[in-house]
Amino acid sequence: MPKPFIIPIFIPNAGCPHYCAFCNQRSITGAGDQLISPEKIGVIANEFLDFKKENRGAVQIAFYGGNFLGLQTVYMLSLLNEAEKLVKKGLVESIRFSTRPDTIVKEKIDLISRFSVSTIEVGVQSMDNQVLKKAGRGHTCKDTERAFSMLKERKYSNYTTGAQLMVGLPGDDETKCLASCRSIANLSPDFVRIYPTLVIDGSLLAKWYKKGEYNPLPLDIAVTLVKKIYLFFTKRKVKVIRMGLQASSDLEKDSTVLAGPYHPAFGHLVFSEILLDHAEKIINMRNGLHDDILIKVHPKSVSRMRGLKNRNIEILKQRYKIKTIKIIPDPSTKNDDCSIIFQ
Repeated sequence: MPKPFIIPIFIPNAGCPHYCAFCNQRSITGAGDQLISPEKIGVIANEFLDFKKENRGAVQIAFYGGNFLGLQTVYMLSLLNEAEKLVKKGLVESIRFSTRPDTIVKEKIDLISRFSVSTIEVGVQSMDNQVLKKAGRGHTCKDTERAFSMLKERKYSNYTTGAQLMVGLPGDDETKCLASCRSIANLSPDFVRIYPTLVIDGSLLAKWYKKGEYNPLPLDIAVTLVKKIYLFFTKRKVKVIRMGLQASSDLEKDSTVLAGPYHPAFGHLVFSEILLDHAEKIINMRNGLHDDILIKVHPKSVSRMRGLKNRNIEILKQRYKIKTIKIIPDPSTKNDDCSIIFQ
């Protein structure tokens, strides 16, 4: 099934009762303080629709960057009304938004039920209460459990649900993070997003970093941890739809990301490490040296198998004394798997 064609509407920090330690949505989205006018939604949608290709999936209006259900009711409904107009015109199939778990309450869900909302993403971040407290989230893991329980009730079960998880938060470690993953999987979300914690200028985390009170994960450690998380969720049949923040010109500025495991192709690095692991496992099962090998991967994973600047190819050649390695696209192979022909 093709990925949905997303028309993002950013509402940075809007509806948020707390300023989380890691957050400065104005820097991440490049949006200012002023709330977007509901009338602007149609203008933005038309701009995106001009670029829509025939093979793209269903079109969705997506409200990101804030706590949607925490918005003032009149404003929230005005946004939904404008989005619904596009649905009725046949330009958009549905609406999605992200929100905090503690704002997913019966009154709010009932309020949005008359609109074409199909997907609700929950900002979980962690399922460890101490980590949540240190990050200034203002909610507990019980709020997240209650939120997903409500969204899975028969009355509301028509929603596709997603969980957003962060790695490298203050007070977090690999053990706590993987425990959070197990707790999230038990909530049966339809998909997850995995974000590494970055030190964003203007955030509380930036102050802690400058004082030496917070050290972000190094890029290689973050990639390996997210790899473990991806493999865990994949095994539990929970789809991982993103790893790493969406690359943008704002995030590329040194003045925005002060420190942390940012890479514009973070997900590529994760898949690259997964494929390297698979290739090494296969090679280690074969006795003896091999001068030449052919590695079959999905066409979308050819560059992933090679690694950045052919890093994976060089590693395999050096470790196993291989002279030549050829990568062969094979549509029958899974995105995160490979097979090897020894010659």
